[in-house]
Amino acid sequence: MLVRLDKHLVEASVGTRSQVKELIKKGRISVNGNNKLKPELKIDNEKDKIFFDGQEIILKRFEYFMLNKPAGVISASRDKNAKTVVDLILDKTRADLFPIGRLDKDTHGLVIISNDGDLAHKMLSPKKHVEKTYYLKARGTIEASVATKFMEGIILKDSSKEDGSFKTLPAKLEILETSNESLDYIDEDSREECHYEGLVTACRITIKEGKYHQIKKMFRAVESEVLYLQRVSMGNLELDPNLAEGEYRELTEKELEDLKALV
Repeated sequence: MLVRLDKHLVEASVGTRSQVKELIKKGRISVNGNNKLKPELKIDNEKDKIFFDGQEIILKRFEYFMLNKPAGVISASRDKNAKTVVDLILDKTRADLFPIGRLDKDTHGLVIISNDGDLAHKMLSPKKHVEKTYYLKARGTIEASVATKFMEGIILKDSSKEDGSFKTLPAKLEILETSNESLDYIDEDSREECHYEGLVTACRITIKEGKYHQIKKMFRAVESEVLYLQRVSMGNLELDPNLAEGEYRELTEKELEDLKALV
């Protein structure tokens, strides 16, 4: 595919448009051994050999990463004031990566990072109902009746709706265990760090939609509160248990094939 040299270098994260023009001018960029170049030069990004200071620039058409997002990092491509999930991908070759699906700043777990807009659209489309599963810890004891309520759908407030509310799609809640714990968490209203000691119930919940703070609102609707939340799967892609928080890896060919087959 023929593209401008400067555009290719920007997409490969070599620098901004003005920076790469300066690099080209100084002869630090070469194409097939030639460093007497102009920014508007058309190159074949699949055949030409492009080097920056003697190191080959390899730009993949699409990149796909699985990230175990830690708390405190925002789900965005870039931000002036905070670290983003894309900032954590250190060996990316492209500058146009973005998160497929978002997690709250204080939520942990699986995020897919890519530049494949078509895959993102299909995975996030409300019509597809791609399942997302979370592991969580909620304040107090969660009774079995809550699982029935979640499967039937919960009425939540939504200012974007005419009647100010919406009913959630059926959600599967699996209650795991209740125990005494000591946890630090972010208060939903004040956004301040808080500490809780007492009964906590561990659960897994699977939803088919992703309204703003939906899971937290669902538990508040049954007079509980989510103290810890981690996404463990999206569709048929499960978070690699070998990835510590903040770590990532590329998706395997099988994982990518399965995701594309799902949507």
